[in-house]
Amino acid sequence: MTDERIGRRAANLLPEETTTGSADPRAQAEAVLAESDEREDDPEAAPDSFLEHRRSDETV
Repeated sequence: MTDERIGRRAANLLPEETTTGSADPRAQAEAVLAESDEREDDPEAAPDSFLEHRRSDETV
């Protein structure tokens, strides 16, 4: 994770993230990115999540 990536994420917090407020937006951004990277590396890492893989012909 690079400082530039963390800085961009801290500068662009989502509305719900800014509404709750943060004493340290940079630390908040770093935590969000770390969790996101973990889920990307291991889709089973997020408890209560379910990834469904479908082909385009299987959609409604």
